[in-house]
Amino acid sequence: FACVVLPSAGTGLRSFPSPIVERAGEFHLLSEVAFKGKDQSCHLIHYLRLSHHLIVLNYVICTFDKLKSVSSEDINITDAVFDGVEVRVFEPPAKRDERLKRSVVYIHGGGWALASASILYNNLCRIMAESLNAVVVSVEYRLVPEVCFPEQFHDALRATKHFLQPDVLAEYSVDPSRIAISGDSAGGNLAAAVCQQLSKDEHLTIRPKLQALIYPVLQAFDFNTPSYQQNMNMPVLPRYVMINYWIDYFNGNYDFAHSLLINNHTALDVGQALSFRGRLNWTSLLPSSFKKNYKPVIQTTGKAEIIQEIPALLDVRAVPLLAENETLQLQPKTYILTCENDVLRDDGVMYAKRLENAGVEVTLDHFDDCFHGCMIFTIWPTDFSAGIQTRNSYIKWLDENL
Repeated sequence: FACVVLPSAGTGLRSFPSPIVERAGEFHLLSEVAFKGKDQSCHLIHYLRLSHHLIVLNYVICTFDKLKSVSSEDINITDAVFDGVEVRVFEPPAKRDERLKRSVVYIHGGGWALASASILYNNLCRIMAESLNAVVVSVEYRLVPEVCFPEQFHDALRATKHFLQPDVLAEYSVDPSRIAISGDSAGGNLAAAVCQQLSKDEHLTIRPKLQALIYPVLQAFDFNTPSYQQNMNMPVLPRYVMINYWIDYFNGNYDFAHSLLINNHTALDVGQALSFRGRLNWTSLLPSSFKKNYKPVIQTTGKAEIIQEIPALLDVRAVPLLAENETLQLQPKTYILTCENDVLRDDGVMYAKRLENAGVEVTLDHFDDCFHGCMIFTIWPTDFSAGIQTRNSYIKWLDENL
């Protein structure tokens, strides 16, 4: 009862299924069939599938952690605590006649439940510090199931605000006018939410110059955007897994999974969702090349009790794509990286469009042949071209703009 999924060399994807999911000579990825049943056996199937997916991801993460870093040994790595939040700081050696360095606050991905600053993301942050000659602060926020929303957001916000204090920046010889906040996937979600919160804090004297979001997850309003429909069974992050990351993040009820999948939580008769609908209209926010022939999934009648039980589904600290225009106007210059083979593609594209409409300078860096999470696949034996090219493009933009 398994389907081990690995990216193939180069930029494609492949899967190795068990006989249970092989039919008619075709290999079928583990899909959303578990959501379609209502009895306990279907819930069990769904639970087992999700558990297996997480086991595979954890195996990959632990394997990566044992691989030797390819970055320079000159980078000084120290662990610290910023306002009660653990962080890992990467400092390049001082250069002659150099007074202050630029800096990146990095928030790792993993569905708010996996990975850490020291596991999987150590190599990326070392390379960033070395390539940019920048101080990189990697935030070790607490994970599900230890804590749920909004604690991950609070951890990331506290650590970032602590670092932005003038005396702390001086301690690390950081130029206060050259700081970026960045993250990938769930970390991109936290980076965007933190950046929005910082932009509204009237007491801050130092704010990020840039934000850089890598295939970010930004909304739980519509699980039927074209990219969700197109990539519903895509390896690494199929739609049912993303929905369950959200449920776990909110400490919600798995019984809502199928209703979320068909957008029952934002049906036209769910009053709490009506005011947000105009902020996430993908028919107007996406280019035709992404919309293709997909149709919106809008239910006439739904389940208002889902929003009542999980109000965080509409909380902009969790779903920054739903922020009001007045907040978006305050955002700094922005970079958003998206991948075609990713359920979250449209989250990033829609956020780029909304920011652009609000007057923010935005670079949307889209990769037609890449997949979700590819940037961490840069070390042998998973040193794929998808990871190398996305990482190089991301670092290049930071180097040119920070």
